[in-house]
Amino acid sequence: MKLSRLEYARPASVAEAIALLQANEGAKIISGGQSLMPVLAFRLAAPPLLVDIGSIEALRGIEIGAAVIRLGARVRWCEIERDAALRRAQPLLVAMIDQVAHYQIRNRGTVGGSLAHADPAAEMPGVAVVCDAVLHVVGPHGSRSVAAADFFTGPLQTVLAEDEVLVAVDLPAWPASRRWGFEEFALRRGDFALAGVAVHYDRDTAGLASNVHVGVIGADEMPRRLHEVEKAMEGRRIDEALITSASELASASINPMSDLHADAEYRRALVATLFERVVRRAEQLQ
Repeated sequence: MKLSRLEYARPASVAEAIALLQANEGAKIISGGQSLMPVLAFRLAAPPLLVDIGSIEALRGIEIGAAVIRLGARVRWCEIERDAALRRAQPLLVAMIDQVAHYQIRNRGTVGGSLAHADPAAEMPGVAVVCDAVLHVVGPHGSRSVAAADFFTGPLQTVLAEDEVLVAVDLPAWPASRRWGFEEFALRRGDFALAGVAVHYDRDTAGLASNVHVGVIGADEMPRRLHEVEKAMEGRRIDEALITSASELASASINPMSDLHADAEYRRALVATLFERVVRRAEQLQ
């Protein structure tokens, strides 16, 4: 289908973009357009104005600091894939982004666009939640920072106001010794994941798991941390018995949806299988 009739503006600054959003109720931001354009083509949305932030240089850039890794909202997936320093500094991020759709979409899709769109099966919201990211937002009343755990409120829903712009996301620094893993399953390579599991944890001096983070995408209404599973693994030695019991707990901890691609019970079983694979890979037990 063709898009409905709309106006188009290309602001040169974040302040100008905010002013346009304020002055035009229902206006939508477009950056890479990989999520928004299909929505417009199917006429699931008909904004009066598209605010194209593609010229705002302040929203670009990857900064790798000692304590924080900052991604500008306009950073594209292909930039993340190509950044060798980022692959060392945040390997889980790069591994998850490597699974995003196809090359053409990774060449245009952006960090901010994915976070604001908040698809439950998307990789970037999952990265943000499992890695304790902080999202930075600017609006007419100033700036605010929102923890990823508080940013997503439901499928395709966030706390972002209509006149606010997501400008950057911060990920905590990543210890070189950290153990991690990610795996997702889709019906075809490049499709949205029916489920995906991300895990990372450190080891204390006794070899026990600490700072355990477990996250799920695609199998719930929004990306989620599985805190019960994290508690079960915290302070424990990772062995086959723990992996088995924790995988069962992971399956029981989610509230999966049924759709034309998979029913809820299939997604429960899939999460358990993916969790086992991911932790074994992190522990090199496979």
